[in-house]
Amino acid sequence: MNPTTELITLGTAAGPAIRGPEGGIASAVVVDGSFYMIDFGLGCVRAAHQAGLRGRDFVAGFVTHLHSDHVVELPGFLLWNWGAPVDGYTHQVGIYGPGRDATHPRGGSLAGTGQLVEHTLEAFSYDLDIRVTDEARPDMKDLVKAVEIDTPAHGSAAAGRPFAVYEDARVRVTAVLVEHPPVRPALAFRFDTAAGSITFSGDTAECDALVRLAEGTDILVHEAVNLDFFACRGFDPVFINHQSESHTSPEGAGRVASKAGAGRLVLSHLAGVATVEEWGQRARSTFSGPVDVARSGDRFALVPALAPAT
Repeated sequence: MNPTTELITLGTAAGPAIRGPEGGIASAVVVDGSFYMIDFGLGCVRAAHQAGLRGRDFVAGFVTHLHSDHVVELPGFLLWNWGAPVDGYTHQVGIYGPGRDATHPRGGSLAGTGQLVEHTLEAFSYDLDIRVTDEARPDMKDLVKAVEIDTPAHGSAAAGRPFAVYEDARVRVTAVLVEHPPVRPALAFRFDTAAGSITFSGDTAECDALVRLAEGTDILVHEAVNLDFFACRGFDPVFINHQSESHTSPEGAGRVASKAGAGRLVLSHLAGVATVEEWGQRARSTFSGPVDVARSGDRFALVPALAPAT
């Protein structure tokens, strides 16, 4: 049987503002029935369930960075997909994400992924204890393992090179640091499977490091911002400057896809408002391959090339 890999864009909206019907940013990579989450935006718990994903098949989650719109439903996802009564995980699962921000003046006292998970377990300790004793669920503390990814120092020679993050029998995950100031570390992830590869930009300005990570990828899932939306509505110049320096225009996403030789560009994490036609047209002006403007719940299958007949 041929291996199967599927991308599901569970939510495609940037946040934390709500400016339309799409769910907050979250995706799943499904490999031969097991799945991996990339970010945990608003609405991802229900979206994952509606997509047919169940915690019993959950392997690991990957957090691109610690902005709230990327992690806000991580607690809900862990709680709603745990234990046999909800077809949830009863095996160990990993949550991989950035550690504390060494470049931030108060970074040493601010939470990384490890504390995010630790504090979730502490905050819900009453509920967790009750369900262990009252519903025969396994202890979540024994199941959820937070792993803070060891990243190169910002500005170092190694910072622009991809590095290994995770590997099992189904998937190999690599990452690179991307540019999403002032948030550091901010990560892009690439998933290589027997059926092909999917690369996620995370939140980033147009970035050569991402081009290196995404070289030859079958699908590049790239964020996009419509700066005109904010400029025409009188947003504060400080806010618009952040959007400009920390995010990528659709044309920029197309340039990254073109330089990387990506097979397909999927626009997601859409910041600001534009029509599907406008997002797509702008990306197609710089990328000649297929372009999709993702909606919540869209599915993209990777079909491996057939071996030549003998």
